[in-house]
Amino acid sequence: MKHASPEALDRLEPLLVKLRRMPALREKGRGVFYLRSKAFLHFHEDPTGLFADVRLASEKDFVRMRVSCGTEQNRLLKAIENASIE
Repeated sequence: MKHASPEALDRLEPLLVKLRRMPALREKGRGVFYLRSKAFLHFHEDPTGLFADVRLASEKDFVRMRVSCGTEQNRLLKAIENASIE
């Protein structure tokens, strides 16, 4: 699964705007977010859709979540909020 292209990130721009508003996250490159000094979230694409790899809670590994539609994007945002990243 390849990292999200600029065109894929264009489709995710409304989600990216919401992520940029989260004070604890820092966008190091378009669509690549860090929490403190650790990689926290980035995006992938493949023929089945768009996906976020996110490191929730104290997990060492990334969890992959589908983010192709608004419902899936809202699920990602809720998971991040519930992870208490502040």
